[in-house]
Amino acid sequence: MRHNKKVRHLGRTKSHREALLSNMANSLLLHKRIFTTVAKAKALRMYVEPIITKAKTDTTHSRRNVFALLRNKYAVQELFGPVADKTANRPGGYTRIIKTGFRQGDAAAVCFIELVDFNENMMSTPADKQPVKKTRRSRGKKSAAKAQESTAEEAKTEAAE
Repeated sequence: MRHNKKVRHLGRTKSHREALLSNMANSLLLHKRIFTTVAKAKALRMYVEPIITKAKTDTTHSRRNVFALLRNKYAVQELFGPVADKTANRPGGYTRIIKTGFRQGDAAAVCFIELVDFNENMMSTPADKQPVKKTRRSRGKKSAAKAQESTAEEAKTEAAE
C-alpha cells in the first residue's frame, strides 16, 4: 500500500523527474500555458506553485532558491516580474488544469495547464459581459392567448382605418 506517499514518480528516476519538472516549469512560466498529460500536469502543479509563492517576496535569497530549481534566468526574470505582480494578492491556486481529451497514439489523458491570471477568456466576469436576453422556444397557454388578442386588436385597427 502506498499510504501517505505523495510523490508522483512518472516512471522516471529522481534525476530525470527533477529535470522534467524543471523544464516544464520553465516552459509554463515563459509561455503561460502548456499542453501535456494529466499526470505530468498534476506533478507540475505541486512543483511550480511553491515556486510562485516564493516569488512573492523579491529578495536575493528567494531569487537564488528559485534559480536553483529552475536553472533558467529568463524564467526567473519572468517569474519575479509579471507573474509575481499578477499573483501578489492571490493566496494560492496559481495554476489551472483543463482536460482536453485523449491522445490518439496511446490514448493518454491530455490537458492544458496554465497560469490562472494570464488567461483573458477566463478572467472576464459576468458583470463585464452584456446580459443575454433569454427567449423561450415554446409558448405557454397565456402567451398564446396574448398573441391572439394582439392580432385581434391589430385587425380591428386596420378595419377602422
